[in-house]
Amino acid sequence: MTTTTLAVLVPLLPFLGAVAGLLLGRRVPGLVRPLAVLPTLTALLLAVLVAVRQGGGRAVDAATELTPTGSVPVELALHIDGFAALVAVLVGVVASCVQIYSTGYLREDPRYPSYAALVSLFTSAMLLVVYSGDLMVLLVGWEIMGICSYFLVGHYWETPEARAASLKAFLVTKLGDVPFLIGLFALAADTGSFRVTTILTRVADGGLDHPTLIALLLLAGVAGKSAQFPLHTWLPDAMAGPTPVSALIHAATMVAAGVYFVARLLPVFATSGAALVVLAVMAAVTMAGSAVAALAQDDIKRVLAYSTIGQLGYMTGALAVGDRGAAVFHLLSHGAFKALLFLAAGVIIHAAGTNSLAAMSRMKGLRDRVPDAYWTMTVALLALAAIPPFSGFFSKEAVLGAAEHAATGHAVAPTAAGWIVLVAGLLAALLTAAYATRLWLLAFHGRGAEAPDHGRQPVAMTAVLWVLAIPSLAFGLSVGVLPDWFDGGSLTPTLTTSVLGTGLALIGALVTYGAWRHTTALAARVPMGAVAASPGGDGGAVEAEAIATHRPAYGDVASAPDPADPGRLLLGPVHRHAAAGFRLDAVYTALFVRPVQAAARLVRFLDREVVDTYVRGAGTAPRWLGAAVRRAQTGNVQTYLSALLAGTVVLAVAAVLVATAGA
Repeated sequence: MTTTTLAVLVPLLPFLGAVAGLLLGRRVPGLVRPLAVLPTLTALLLAVLVAVRQGGGRAVDAATELTPTGSVPVELALHIDGFAALVAVLVGVVASCVQIYSTGYLREDPRYPSYAALVSLFTSAMLLVVYSGDLMVLLVGWEIMGICSYFLVGHYWETPEARAASLKAFLVTKLGDVPFLIGLFALAADTGSFRVTTILTRVADGGLDHPTLIALLLLAGVAGKSAQFPLHTWLPDAMAGPTPVSALIHAATMVAAGVYFVARLLPVFATSGAALVVLAVMAAVTMAGSAVAALAQDDIKRVLAYSTIGQLGYMTGALAVGDRGAAVFHLLSHGAFKALLFLAAGVIIHAAGTNSLAAMSRMKGLRDRVPDAYWTMTVALLALAAIPPFSGFFSKEAVLGAAEHAATGHAVAPTAAGWIVLVAGLLAALLTAAYATRLWLLAFHGRGAEAPDHGRQPVAMTAVLWVLAIPSLAFGLSVGVLPDWFDGGSLTPTLTTSVLGTGLALIGALVTYGAWRHTTALAARVPMGAVAASPGGDGGAVEAEAIATHRPAYGDVASAPDPADPGRLLLGPVHRHAAAGFRLDAVYTALFVRPVQAAARLVRFLDREVVDTYVRGAGTAPRWLGAAVRRAQTGNVQTYLSALLAGTVVLAVAAVLVATAGA
């Protein structure tokens, strides 16, 4: 079987699994789990085989034109280079883990068949984006992911939170997709093709007439899809969906698509220094702002959501300084440990009877209750904090090293972009270690309310955690091999950024630990309130019930949240604003929503009071005239003759008067 055939089967198998699951899931319940897991696992194996055959060498290209479309053809094309081969493996690994994990997490959920089918469709769409060699075909996968995210985030559609979150995710990403689509058409108009290889060849030959405009239009779509400032606000709210969905969206599909797109078309963006500076500023604001917001969140999943936003900022920062190897390296590393973090959080939800709005300040005694989640989440948090030798250290240092390289004038990117990314990246390294340490302390060493013990977690859930812990720990060791799969640039950590980044991370962790010890000593004087037992059950049912009833973690705790929160001490007066995401939703409401609503009310008033008045008047006048004419139709012949005679007399008199006047 050729490599091209294998590559076609990789996105096709999950798609067929999704179709079969939707058609047969409710009719034949015994097929639901096999249809969810087996096609995705098979696609993973084929993706690995494609990667082995591609080997980081020459790209695999194949194309066929489905139907003539005019001057710019649309082709069903494949373009598999080292980037695509490895990202497809990441998607397969995370999707397989999520599907296996979900068999235990949502085992009692009545809508599991549709959920599993949508996850398979989501996986298929991302694989299509990864392997596609034509931008129009890529756009198909891009939009299918948006639809799938809408349905999966709104899985618990009975609750207003889930409905609002799904609608917000859809609308915000579509807000970026509109200029993105315009940018794709403008790019095709300048280069004469939607084929990735043709576009890159034309760009290399200087065939791009409007580089800055095209790059900025495309960046709008990337900002929406990859949750970058200012279109990032949908991602924290998307935590209303099931936890495995969060793992899939954050680690390997939705948010990764934007970064991957820029990496694939980086030469297009590199033709405009202004676009790279804009991308660098966007990355810097995203990195720093999301890290501060994460330090103020009490919900464990919202901490991880803001963490994802910040780590994507590192990736876009690497792209802003022209190093797509470092960006995709961090994409692969982050995909492993972020999926592990979310799935471990799901184990906590399942074990503790908490909910998707799980307050860390109310957690207690989880270290001994969930040892698998404790140890694997510790590994993932160390990787997130970029502590050597965990994978996050190597990938994050690759980004900082690329920024330093650009800042010193040794890259094609503007030096301003290099300095912006470097300074923001170092600041984010300090804050990332701080919120990672805070999460670990509050989740596993907190003094909150004791939750009922709901027994041992399913093996399908805990086994997946250990599988993902392996790349979270050891993937960084591939730093010497990956350049052969990418552009050949070195990914080895440099001394300066390694010392600065690791030093700042250690400072952030130690300061947070000291603040936690201080606040714990003060909080020991504050008694916790009485706790009502929280009902148990599988994680999915617990999440649905918790969202519906708005109950806090571990039942109805009478007291206020545990004051032993180092984030409050570290952020001081900023904490209140950071916890609310710096109130960007309120800003957007004031700047955009209210003016649009006011304009809509004005249009409605003009339509009802002005336009409708003229319409009603235009209808009333003929009606009155008709009524008058109708009154003249009496049916009496004598009346008609009298009127005819009177008219004749009037005409005769008028004729005489005219003749007299003329004489």
